[in-house]
Amino acid sequence: MGTIILKNIMSDSVQADIVVADGIIRKIAPAGTVSVQDVPQAETETETVDCTGKAAVPSFVNMHIHAAMSLMRGLEEDVLFHKWLEKIWKVESGIDAEYVYWATKAACVEMLKTGTVTFNDHYWFAQAAYKAASETGIRPVESYVFLDKYDAGTAERQKDECIALYEESLGWGDSGRFTVGIHSMYAVSEETMLWAADFARKHGLKIHIHLCETRKEVNDCMGRHGITPVEYLERLGMLGPDLLAAHTLWLSDHDVELLGSRHVNCVHNINSNLKLASGYRFRYNELRDAGANICIGTDGCASSNNLDILEALKTAAFVQKAWRGDPSAMPLDELIAMATVNGARALGLNTGKIEEGKDADILIVDTENTFFLSGGSFLANFIYSAHSDCVDSVISRGRFVMRNRHVDGEKEILAGARKVLDKLQSVIM
Repeated sequence: MGTIILKNIMSDSVQADIVVADGIIRKIAPAGTVSVQDVPQAETETETVDCTGKAAVPSFVNMHIHAAMSLMRGLEEDVLFHKWLEKIWKVESGIDAEYVYWATKAACVEMLKTGTVTFNDHYWFAQAAYKAASETGIRPVESYVFLDKYDAGTAERQKDECIALYEESLGWGDSGRFTVGIHSMYAVSEETMLWAADFARKHGLKIHIHLCETRKEVNDCMGRHGITPVEYLERLGMLGPDLLAAHTLWLSDHDVELLGSRHVNCVHNINSNLKLASGYRFRYNELRDAGANICIGTDGCASSNNLDILEALKTAAFVQKAWRGDPSAMPLDELIAMATVNGARALGLNTGKIEEGKDADILIVDTENTFFLSGGSFLANFIYSAHSDCVDSVISRGRFVMRNRHVDGEKEILAGARKVLDKLQSVIM
């Protein structure tokens, strides 16, 4: 894999030299103190990169995304969630593995250009999505998603498919992870959810589910079971640190207590929630204080319209401050953690920080522009002022996957995506 020396790069407010070897951050030293002679020679050449005017930031972890929705932007706008979902399910009934491959590749280009190196996917044809992502150098976390709509025959077929995909994923190595996905408690039978959770835990896998995304979801669960969705999952024994719960928006005090005490990973998807008018009062402070691990995601482009984590961070902070009437809500250090180390912790990855011994997942941010022309803190300028096009280059597991905003094969990827989009038009209409 070789060695990279990032010379004179800003890291944690100081100028530093960072040595990356065999996919790991091996050394962080004061700027100007590391040379090629200080690095043990590897089988491949050592590359030295002058990073004057640039800063190192941990790459982003997008903790809830439907990557192959990248070609579904704008299909159903200005409608409520459940009407939107009906349209999306109709469109998805016409997609295939080829569509998912090219749509995921297009999503990966967008994620690289906006600073994401790891994404927690929740979609169909996971084999195709894994292949697409791994080819771009991004680390995919792919789910087999259960959606039986309470049909026993569908449930049995999906169990067999989940087992087969898990066995296939054992050959992925470090290039990707596999999780068990459950669409939601309103679209999956109790028996199937219990089977899926048991299968995941027998094999040490994470469980990825939509939870408390809308007020209707909560009201319907109260009507059917007499308890909230969070209380329902607690009754089923599904709450725990292996649960990746997307949205967690409509929560009672007891829900917050349960999610915190079970150390559930709660994923905030602010732009999707705002756009579909699902809600905006995400209970960040309460969940944090209760013990939940809080991460951030973009959701799919069919609802959020882009995969830009930096934009999601800014919106999340502004909305949190506004509805609480408290400008100190969601401070910068906690904000960046949601997009980096918290996501890494949720997925059990050795990344999320610029530290010796961590996986080398690094964003090289260009600060030679007006957004960073300030005496303020780097994080304030990065999150509140700059846009994602300040991400100049990206290192994923120790190798460059974007340089000077160039992604290898981008034109071919966009051409392939346009072809499958053309085929999708008949389904969309």
